[in-house]
Amino acid sequence: MSPKDAIPPLPEPLKAAVADSHTHLDMQDSTVEEALAKAASVGVTTVVQVGCDIKGSRWAAETAEAHENVHAAVALHPNEAPRIVLGDPDGWSRQGARTPGGDSALDEALAEIDRLAGLPHVRAVGETGLDYFRTGPEGMAAQERSFRAHIEIAKRRGKALVIHDREAHADVLRVLAEEGAPERTVFHCYSGDAEMAEICAAQGYFMSFAGNVTFKNAQSLRDALAVAPLELVLVETDAPFLTPAPYRGRPNAPYLIPVTVRAMAEVRGIDEEALCKAIADNTDRAFGLERDTV
Repeated sequence: MSPKDAIPPLPEPLKAAVADSHTHLDMQDSTVEEALAKAASVGVTTVVQVGCDIKGSRWAAETAEAHENVHAAVALHPNEAPRIVLGDPDGWSRQGARTPGGDSALDEALAEIDRLAGLPHVRAVGETGLDYFRTGPEGMAAQERSFRAHIEIAKRRGKALVIHDREAHADVLRVLAEEGAPERTVFHCYSGDAEMAEICAAQGYFMSFAGNVTFKNAQSLRDALAVAPLELVLVETDAPFLTPAPYRGRPNAPYLIPVTVRAMAEVRGIDEEALCKAIADNTDRAFGLERDTV
């Protein structure tokens, strides 16, 4: 095994428990039980498992039902919507070739996401939004139509909305304003600058920071974190992606949350335990988890 493929070591446990607000356990090289136990050993006691297509969303819902400390988010990823409409056989879902389905196929898929969103163990609708990095102009209309539908589902079902925003900041904010954002909206893997963070803060949007906040070339993310209101800050892995430095390029997993949390605490200039407690409270509010303990 090359050093780049080596599994990062366990970090020192956090001083207070936190949640990984966005992970993909189905894409990681371990069982759910192994991943959860490893995460819990360093103070990451809750995870939000995020679906990106129909198959993944069903798996997320089933996994959340089977594990008390797993909560599900269900959606068609922004890059999945145009693949459904255009019939791309090499799409995110990896479910094999299919014939072009058009808008009716997208409607059918959205209906299944709506059904899943009604399940009690599903806490959010997402990740949805816009991605102009992987999808070209021919897919933008399908992305936006899917995004608007997910917003409607989240509001009607009373669930949080989890946003995927890649190189599409202005249009994501525009669609949210036009549709009216749900009461609880989370920008997953926040990728905007400090100016955008102030816009999100004014709207009460949660901003979830991932391991890329530790990258040397990510000063704009650290600037955004510095101005984001503490009560709107979350942390995530987006595992197996975006492994924090110094392990960038190696496999990511929820147990590495402490590395990112400590980097975030340094940026904010606050105590690790205080940040952990704030993140835990914010995660409960963002995903409606506090309602279970009232």
